[in-house]
Amino acid sequence: MSSMGDKVKIEIFGESHSAAIGATICGLPAGEKIDIDELCAFMERRAPGRDATSTARKEPDRPEFLCGIVDGVLTGAPLTAIIHNSDQHSRDYSDLRVRPRPSHADYAASVRYGGANDIRGGGPFSGRLTAPLCIGGGIALQLLAKRGIYIGAHLASVAGVKDTAFDAVEIDKDTLLSAGKKPFPVLDGAAGEKMREAILSAKADGDSVGGVIECAVIGMPAGHGGPLFEGVEGKISSAMFAIPAVKGIEFGSGFACTEMLGSEHNDPFVYEGEKVVTTTNNSGGIQGGITNGMPIIFRVAMKPTPSILKEQNTVNLETKENTTLLIHGRHDPCVAARAVPAVEAAAALCILDLLEGNN
Repeated sequence: MSSMGDKVKIEIFGESHSAAIGATICGLPAGEKIDIDELCAFMERRAPGRDATSTARKEPDRPEFLCGIVDGVLTGAPLTAIIHNSDQHSRDYSDLRVRPRPSHADYAASVRYGGANDIRGGGPFSGRLTAPLCIGGGIALQLLAKRGIYIGAHLASVAGVKDTAFDAVEIDKDTLLSAGKKPFPVLDGAAGEKMREAILSAKADGDSVGGVIECAVIGMPAGHGGPLFEGVEGKISSAMFAIPAVKGIEFGSGFACTEMLGSEHNDPFVYEGEKVVTTTNNSGGIQGGITNGMPIIFRVAMKPTPSILKEQNTVNLETKENTTLLIHGRHDPCVAARAVPAVEAAAALCILDLLEGNN
């Protein structure tokens, strides 16, 4: 499936080197004004070719709306937008059908689709498909902001270098959104420079590094979600794993809770005026699969970009022999840096879908 959502549903189409990529979003509320310039500024954060730490592929990533919006106002009909691909180097991928790239989808997809899959640029498995995700997510972010709900993310760590973490209990709007306003998405500029040095060092060596993205949602009311398969963690997690290179996710204290006592991990309730809050937030704003009114906080782990410039071992599917492969093309030495807005986008679509589902 290339779609997600119940009330607000997004379907993504296209492939990395197809003529265009895009998305159709159903369930958006009619009459809402969308700031197209703000949306394009959000898209620009994900766009390639902006910095030495990203791929040299250059795409403007400005969406072209085919339907569902007139003069910036949502009509209530399904919204479809496309982005034309304009900077493909398809020749760089001609040999990969025979010699699959390690840790890419090349081999698995070839088996799944009988060799008919588009191998160029990774086809539908490429990070390029996060661009249409950001169209839907960018619109969702604006609709949520009108309801007093804000979502922001930053690079929590890269190659062992850690950024300042969000305060799990109290996150102000300015801090939450600050990383997204910077050329490199971190809270601590000094940590960001060390991360960039690590990325560029790996790039110079023909290698890549991974990273962790921390995301938070503030202003989300209590009472959304449900048990079992309706849990908020499950819905968010499903969306995050649609982002290529995501290998793990944790909410609140995450895996660290395994080293805590129950008395340490439990989040005590107190009244703040007439509002019920918790003094800690190890639950990450979700209990029993339902939001409790505290900030929703989660972190996703992004693997190192598998396309590296070092010679790697692989197989030749025609001759059935072991061989080696040297990958060509243009690739991010750290995919996590440009994935920050994609994480925000996926989270925004999940939260908007939850809210619309309760209306």
